[in-house]
Amino acid sequence: MATVAERIGAQDWPAACAELDGRGWARLPALLTTGECEGLVGLYDRRARFRSVVDMAPHRFGRGEYRYFARPLPALVGRLRAGLYPRLVPLAHRWAGVLGDAASFPPTLADFERVCAAAGQCRPTPLLLRYGPGDFNHLHQDLYGTVAFPLQVTCLLSAPGRGFRGGEFLLVESRPRTQSKPMVVPLAQGDAVVFPTRARPIEGTRGWYRAAMRHGVSEVTRGRRLALGIIFHDAA
Repeated sequence: MATVAERIGAQDWPAACAELDGRGWARLPALLTTGECEGLVGLYDRRARFRSVVDMAPHRFGRGEYRYFARPLPALVGRLRAGLYPRLVPLAHRWAGVLGDAASFPPTLADFERVCAAAGQCRPTPLLLRYGPGDFNHLHQDLYGTVAFPLQVTCLLSAPGRGFRGGEFLLVESRPRTQSKPMVVPLAQGDAVVFPTRARPIEGTRGWYRAAMRHGVSEVTRGRRLALGIIFHDAA
């Protein structure tokens, strides 16, 4: 069986980056095995593995619950985060360049974590999200301080159709002077999606501009949906 590092390396990264440029998201198929998905789902009720639990409803984030991992991160989550980050750094630099941003991203996640720490962002941000019937997640952005990596990843841990119904992963793109564009990202169990944390560059007739991006989850109509969120910047 291929390791996580081998599965990350086997993804078609030029095609993924072209999709991120062209439509604002890219699917990474079969990034996790069924066993790995089930193993992560099994961590959800082990409260000691998490630094914080958030009930969405009182905060008006939607309905459902999510839990941020404490350090040390589970080995699989740490390998995913450290392995995906350098694959996305070249695109992050290119996007920053065309948008005129001064941000610079070190080549390794460990170096980027030191950048976050210097800005007072030391709390880990990978999380598990759980939705049951009637649960959903409002459109939002995952920003936790002044330092933010421009891309993030979500892995679907449950099996659509068998484990749950509804619960589609949603992206909405907002461009200046036009109506917002909704997108539904089709995911199977073990698939991941890469998408912008805050915005992506689009080339117009007068040069490059920012298209704001938000993400969410539609209402789950049956069963239980769990997902792993991989955010590369830490929280203040």
